[in-house]
Amino acid sequence: MGTQQIPVVVLAGFLGSGKTTLLNHLLRSARGTRIGVMVNDFGDIGIDAMTVAGQVGSTVSLGNGCLCCAVDASELDEYLEVLTRPELGLDVIVIEASGLAEPQELVRMVLASENQRIVYGGLVQVVDAAEFHATRERHPETDRHLALADLVVVNKADRVAGQDLVAVRDTVARLAERAAVVTAAHGRVDPELLFDRVVPDGEIEGQMSIEDILYGDEDLHAHPHAVYETISHASAVPLHPRRLMAFLDSRPEGLYRIKGFVDFGAADPANRYAVHAVGRFLRFYPEPWPAGEERLTQLVLIGAAVDVPALRKNLAACEQDGPQDTPDEQSMWGVLRYVQNSEGEPSEPSEPSEPAG
Repeated sequence: MGTQQIPVVVLAGFLGSGKTTLLNHLLRSARGTRIGVMVNDFGDIGIDAMTVAGQVGSTVSLGNGCLCCAVDASELDEYLEVLTRPELGLDVIVIEASGLAEPQELVRMVLASENQRIVYGGLVQVVDAAEFHATRERHPETDRHLALADLVVVNKADRVAGQDLVAVRDTVARLAERAAVVTAAHGRVDPELLFDRVVPDGEIEGQMSIEDILYGDEDLHAHPHAVYETISHASAVPLHPRRLMAFLDSRPEGLYRIKGFVDFGAADPANRYAVHAVGRFLRFYPEPWPAGEERLTQLVLIGAAVDVPALRKNLAACEQDGPQDTPDEQSMWGVLRYVQNSEGEPSEPSEPSEPAG
């Protein structure tokens, strides 16, 4: 099933930006989420004060349900095949690019992969707020990298004064075009911003975990998570495919992820459509309605600095307005462009919602 594909997140940024710190935070916060990590070097990946040592071509267990591989970029597809084996039960894969890697090439490799068990999970670019201007001078390609990002984490925000931080964030937002931009200290972004966190059996959503207690006051209070907005939309009224596609094609800056199920009513009464959008990437996965389940559209939108009332209004405007608003078969064409065929390719070759080359 398409909805069981494993998202592959590319984590990039220049040396010293805080990629590994952010990655370690994600692993420490994994709790019930099984994360597969692909890095160039194990050296700085540490969990619970344990430093993992290894070499290229090795795979190690991190002891919290997560796995880590040290690979060369040319081995990417081979190790995606390893990490997506059903018996491993991974929920997400994070590829940490080397500090001098071309993130565009890694994104292309993920998008070009013939592995049917993965789906692109977005390009996360990490920026050192304290060194941002110097980094742009040393690495002019910074601007190009930011333009490709789906999410930018302006890290080390605690090291920059208020107005200077605002200036850095504004510059990043201008260069990053439609990406969501969040600020963070010590790489602490909420994992829910990047992927769906799995709640372990017996744990109540939102309660403190053992990890929260162990890492205690310092992590929870001195270094808060990056701020983002989550908007939920549920409706028993089917959505009009043309209006939903117009909404998705013009989704605003800062809207990073969209997930959930869509009911298109008479346009396809047999199926509901799982939707997966990250940055400019979009996929629909039709699947039969579960027997006896109420037919609802249920969507979750995640972003930073988004206009929540406007998003709610625009989503409501996608709802079908009575019998006179019933969509015809041709109205589904826009949706079907983003449905993979049996060979794993989109129904049409052109995908303007994927990162451009």
